[in-house]
Amino acid sequence: MDVTANPLTPRRTTRQISVGSVKVGGDAPISVQSMTTTKTADVEGTLQQIYALTAAGADIVRCTCNEQAAAEGLAQIVPRSPVPIVADIHFHVEMALAALEAGVHGLRLNPGNLRKPEEIKLVAREAKDRGVPIRIGVNAGSLHPDIYEKFGGATPEALVESARIELAYFQEVDFSDVKISVKASSVALMIAAYRLASETFDHPLHLGVTEAGPLPGGLIKGTAGIATLLSEGIGDTLRYSLTADPVEEARAGRQLLESLGLRERKGLDLIACPSCGRSEVDVIKIANEAQAALSELQIPIQVAVMGCVVNGPGEARHADLGIAAGKKRGHLFIQGQIIRVVPEDEMVEALVAEAKKIAEEGVAARLAKRDLGAEAEAEADRAQLLDAKGADANNAGERIELIRKRTQN
Repeated sequence: MDVTANPLTPRRTTRQISVGSVKVGGDAPISVQSMTTTKTADVEGTLQQIYALTAAGADIVRCTCNEQAAAEGLAQIVPRSPVPIVADIHFHVEMALAALEAGVHGLRLNPGNLRKPEEIKLVAREAKDRGVPIRIGVNAGSLHPDIYEKFGGATPEALVESARIELAYFQEVDFSDVKISVKASSVALMIAAYRLASETFDHPLHLGVTEAGPLPGGLIKGTAGIATLLSEGIGDTLRYSLTADPVEEARAGRQLLESLGLRERKGLDLIACPSCGRSEVDVIKIANEAQAALSELQIPIQVAVMGCVVNGPGEARHADLGIAAGKKRGHLFIQGQIIRVVPEDEMVEALVAEAKKIAEEGVAARLAKRDLGAEAEAEADRAQLLDAKGADANNAGERIELIRKRTQN
């Protein structure tokens, strides 16, 4: 997909910071983040999860730093991690300082938990000396009591005010390598808070619906909030907060950005029809089998699985590769052009084989090698299905004649 032609609202201009090797804000690609669920002191287990998150699409990974053992673990994890590591700090300033000593690439501070101004400024000074950015991570569930009382609850204004106060402490020590989040578990509150934050700050914004919950509801809530803001040009980095394997968070973030045309596709994009009375196969079963088989190839390709040959190739002509079922056979097509017809029980196998060939040879070369008789076979199958299942279920021909008589009179 050509991201330069994306029809979404142009992204707002923000300052740019560096989280290790990853640029955040400005004209940098929107990045995907996730967080490990292992004990950070478990160095090997944490690294294993970091590598899995990276493979699923994470650009930055956050690890908790809640005790000395975790900080010591970070000292061993950071140099072996394939992506920048951010330390998550809650209540103890000592842990923030220890994480910096461990060499982390970023800190996340919750202003509702780490509240003493002098401690906050101390961390900012230490981070500045090391060139380490800080995320001001405001959370609707942990606002400072004074702010909560002043605004009568966790309102968008309260969340933004919490971030503003924290930013003012940083400014006192001339620290500006900051990104900001104003998360809430309510999608509506989260959207309103980020809209206000985008009007208030020029720092990059980290998007997320916090505590979104398990699948599928958590995925729906996260997408509703994050995608809404991205479509409005708001957001520089994001995280899905799911009660699930964090790999699902990274995968969802990457797929969302690819779906919106905000990142180039790096893996499979499988599209499939919802099925209908014309379907000749179990579309759900075939689509799931194709998804599993093709995902392993790690090829940036769009593949279509269509339940019938009547409209399938035409409706999915934009796909790099696809197959449509009809008369116990599958019509394999590339960008809408039929290249061969295969037995029904070989449909998934044919998709996988052709995907590999496209990756090796390119689309043009594969089209040049298509079976020249395949289109005629496919057309015969379409004609038979139209006769059997009816191309004119609404009696459109008779209705058109009646319309013409009415309009002519």
